[in-house]
Amino acid sequence: MNNIHLEPLGGGLEIYVSESYRFSTDTILLANFSQPKGRKKCVDLGTGCGTIPLIWLRENKQLEIAAVDIQENACKLAQDSISRNGLIQMTVYNADLKELKGVLPFGYYDLVACNPPYKLGGSGIRNPESAKLIARHETECTLDNICESASRLLQFGGRFCICQRPERLADVMEAMRKFSIEPKVLRLVQQRRSKAPKLFLLEGRKGGNQGFLNVLPTLFIEDESGGFSEEMLQIYGDYKSNHME
Repeated sequence: MNNIHLEPLGGGLEIYVSESYRFSTDTILLANFSQPKGRKKCVDLGTGCGTIPLIWLRENKQLEIAAVDIQENACKLAQDSISRNGLIQMTVYNADLKELKGVLPFGYYDLVACNPPYKLGGSGIRNPESAKLIARHETECTLDNICESASRLLQFGGRFCICQRPERLADVMEAMRKFSIEPKVLRLVQQRRSKAPKLFLLEGRKGGNQGFLNVLPTLFIEDESGGFSEEMLQIYGDYKSNHME
């Protein structure tokens, strides 16, 4: 792996990242949107270098977390970050999210989160580097695979949180409902008021009744002057980085 280095995550936590395995603003927004409260059992599917679980633990140490990724190098980075920060609440599993039977207990978790590949398999310009290809294109898993896995892992009433591009909203909702997860909370994200939404954050409930989708106010990344909005500054907290996308 190239250019492995530490970046601060705030709260005294640091994370190992590399050229292939790093994080973006989307990752931090999903971690904030899905943040578990109290004693909860959580899974992060496709965890990469482990950013989302580390941010969860930055805010709440009363968690039991399983971080899953199919890529061995990503898992090693996440494991190194666990060791560096002394976090016993988080366990990394080098596994395929489509084949978790016998790896993680089904019907056990309160929360499953996933920052999935944004592009359909075979669409767009394919990145020749396998790590980035897996992260950006549905080469190893589809939305159906992700939602099916989340549904199996969650207990009744458990939360599934995902982020995606707005053009995939119907696809995500259809996949959720196919596997008994009802979309319940939606939030759109815009760079600024003059731009169309660039991302959505969606929470579904395992076994939830259909209907009554709560659409939250739009999250603006920038304010009118082009700096970070007040809400984004609150989300970032004392995290400082030059790698925001």
